[in-house]
Amino acid sequence: METAKEKIRIDKYLWAIRLFKTRTLAAEACDKGKVKWNGAAVKASKTVHIGEEYEVKTEAKKWVIKVTELLPARVQYSEAIKYYIDITPEEELDRIKFVAASFHTGKRLSKQGRPTKKDLRDLKDFLED
Repeated sequence: METAKEKIRIDKYLWAIRLFKTRTLAAEACDKGKVKWNGAAVKASKTVHIGEEYEVKTEAKKWVIKVTELLPARVQYSEAIKYYIDITPEEELDRIKFVAASFHTGKRLSKQGRPTKKDLRDLKDFLED
């Protein structure tokens, strides 16, 4: 169980488990109401306790996490994932997969774009008639 010396702020915890790239971004998310506990927005200075569940909105997705252990310092991702359980609802994960499949492919969604040289020649011929 946690001791008195193992008090960790929510902004530091979210940064340590790698939900945010910097601690400043984690603190800003708290200030903007993007981190919730029991449905209420929390301040960056809130102390994290084992067993609590938080809703966290990042740029990429809306997380629902359960704290399993306290992590005082940032560690590599493979270690960080041991300190929380991702209990994000299935419909949110499906939404992310759909958005990722259609948005981040690097290709245009349709075949239409800028006209080719042939298209321009055909258009020029059409307009001259």
